[in-house]
Amino acid sequence: MRILVVGASGTIGSKICNVLANHEIIRAGRNGIDVSVDTTVEQSIKEMYEKVGKVDAVVNASGGANFVSVAELTPELNERGIQSKLKGQINLVLLGLNYVNDGGSFTLTTGVMMDDPIPLGASAAMANGGVKSFVKAASIEMPRGIRINSVSPNAVLESWGRLEKFFAGFTPVPVNRVALAYKKSVEGAQTGQNYEVY
Repeated sequence: MRILVVGASGTIGSKICNVLANHEIIRAGRNGIDVSVDTTVEQSIKEMYEKVGKVDAVVNASGGANFVSVAELTPELNERGIQSKLKGQINLVLLGLNYVNDGGSFTLTTGVMMDDPIPLGASAAMANGGVKSFVKAASIEMPRGIRINSVSPNAVLESWGRLEKFFAGFTPVPVNRVALAYKKSVEGAQTGQNYEVY
């Protein structure tokens, strides 16, 4: 398979590339190894697909949101989660449909905060929940046998030193466990799923 991995240089993205290494991997991101893309800009996504051409799967491991309390969360601060984590991922699907081969797949990323809230995480949880709902609803009308799923990772062990202060009482998961959920989505047969790795 020819697989486009967006966010390939991150902690999760790089491990996804490792577990899918038996396929042809195209690594994309803001500073992409093979192709650069800013998922908050539609034109950048279009240019990425034009450069890459046809693929069998698109995997997204990118997207961010601002971590602030609801009392401090302004529409402007919330916009990052909307543009990057929510709209950016959905646009990868909408703009990429014609570039994914028949029977191919999209795998997006949600996250534990939509199911197990943390302080300062409302904006990220909103975006995660929106992506999960989009995946579930879109799966029933994807064309040409294309599948769509999402992976919902917990905080990963490899980033725990940086994240522990936000995830009090959580048990981090090894990044390899998270990456295997993406492998399941790409190489498996299910659609409309949100694979929780908690």
